[in-house]
Amino acid sequence: MSQTERRRPNIVVIICDDLAYGDLACHGNPYTRTTHLDRLHAESIRFTRYCSGPLCTPARASLMTGRYPYRTRAIDTYIGRSMIDPEEVTLGEIYQAAGYRTGIFGKWHLGDNFPMRPCDMGFSESLVHRGGGIGQYGDIVGQSYFDPVLHRNGVPEQHLGYCTDIFAEATCNFVERFQNEPFFIYMATNAPHSPLEVSDHYINYYTQMGLNDKVARLYGMVDNIDWNVGRVLVQLSRLGLEDNTIVIFTSDHGPCGSVSVNGKVRWNADLRGQKGQMYEGGVKVPFFVRWPDGIPEAGRDVDRIANPIDILPTLTDATNLELPEEIKLDGTSLKPLLQDANAASAWPDRQIKMQWHRGDEPLRYRNYAVIGQQYKLYRPNDKAPDELYDLLADPSEKENIASRHADLVRDMRQDYDTWFDDVSSTREDNYAPPPIYIGTPYENPTTLTRQDWRVTHTVKTEGNVGWDPDDEGHWIVRVMVSGAFRVRLRFRSRSRGGTAILKVGNLKHTAAFLHGESHVTFDGVALRSGDGIVEAWVDVDGQRAGVTYVDFYQPLCDLESETLA
Repeated sequence: MSQTERRRPNIVVIICDDLAYGDLACHGNPYTRTTHLDRLHAESIRFTRYCSGPLCTPARASLMTGRYPYRTRAIDTYIGRSMIDPEEVTLGEIYQAAGYRTGIFGKWHLGDNFPMRPCDMGFSESLVHRGGGIGQYGDIVGQSYFDPVLHRNGVPEQHLGYCTDIFAEATCNFVERFQNEPFFIYMATNAPHSPLEVSDHYINYYTQMGLNDKVARLYGMVDNIDWNVGRVLVQLSRLGLEDNTIVIFTSDHGPCGSVSVNGKVRWNADLRGQKGQMYEGGVKVPFFVRWPDGIPEAGRDVDRIANPIDILPTLTDATNLELPEEIKLDGTSLKPLLQDANAASAWPDRQIKMQWHRGDEPLRYRNYAVIGQQYKLYRPNDKAPDELYDLLADPSEKENIASRHADLVRDMRQDYDTWFDDVSSTREDNYAPPPIYIGTPYENPTTLTRQDWRVTHTVKTEGNVGWDPDDEGHWIVRVMVSGAFRVRLRFRSRSRGGTAILKVGNLKHTAAFLHGESHVTFDGVALRSGDGIVEAWVDVDGQRAGVTYVDFYQPLCDLESETLA
């Protein structure tokens, strides 16, 4: 490797899950101790109008691709909508192709099966949990943030310790091993997302302040994040890499409303709203960029609006990488704002568009926002009127001024309509989830989980996501090779025996199970290559319930050339 290549900047992107803008002491939080993040804040360019989210998967899809999530198929956090289209080009792939060592440690949440895993999409080293979080249905149901099973390069592996500590340790080891080569690291903590699990010594510090148990646990997790960010920063400094490493720190969206103080969403700098909403409390998050060699005047704020779609073009611009012409970005490079304190005054006006709701595909006007430098247009649902806020005069969004600015509302809504039509036409069947591949040499078994099923029947009708024990769903799959597969269904044990049913296309396979049993295995399930639907459920005395996991093991023979036994 030449000296020129050695001098290319390293990159460390650190993104947290559910971390609020107001969780940091440097943003005024009266409780948290975020010593290392406060130092990073002091040494960075801080974007005070960075709007992310509105949920985990959409924010991460934008960060990885530089494109609006509605272009990527990754538009929700489960029910088959958190899988990125394999044709999308990620930061991992871009930097891997440029000769960087690429590593991801923590949360991916863009697909758990080939070809959507991080190890399939540009990361030469990956250590991640599955699904949206440790212990969720896409992962191992009920496992703890302590001593989790994680997937290293697609293979499950038992680990000891606390999850954030493990991810930071893996990051530090990666830096140590590849200190003489350019590296791109994506450290994505699943904290401080619930469940609120962290060591007692972190919790006790906050309970002694008189905070309730939930808040103490939450702030303890933030405290632990701070400590681990400090470990990474110290490692960069110790190895002499600090000056030539771009460090980005951010969060995917605002706080979850399940943690409150005195009946209100936890302290968040007087910002309105929470995760899933387009009010500032739901989308405004920390965004720090530190790069001593490349930023001449650090320690200042930039008030221009920005979004995860800007991270990819900013990084590739900063590292002088030319992107292939076929990559069409929605974001813009923020490098001029990083390197020139006067650039903001001449920065062109722009608008960030956001939308999210749970369902088969987005509905026009439902929970959408158009965010400009001064004004935000927001409609919480498709039946509500538009709301307009002057974010410069009213950053807490206390006064809806839509009735006084009908022309502005109309123009911003037209801008949204143009955007919605554009992102909706990115590809054919733009909002259909990508199929899960079965029968590839890259994954054995291929495990289908409730994370990625399309809900067929739910016990509840309001707010249900297919995770109740008796819910049912189906998976959209693509069989890559014809053959006879071994298939295992895993489910909750019952107090009485019953029947397990596997349905692939129009073919059903059934097997009896006894009281206390929690899985059945079908041998010789004949599948032919092509697209199809998989369903699996159990029946106990006429009561049906979906299974938890379906494992497809590699085919035993080729149907095109052999006869099944």
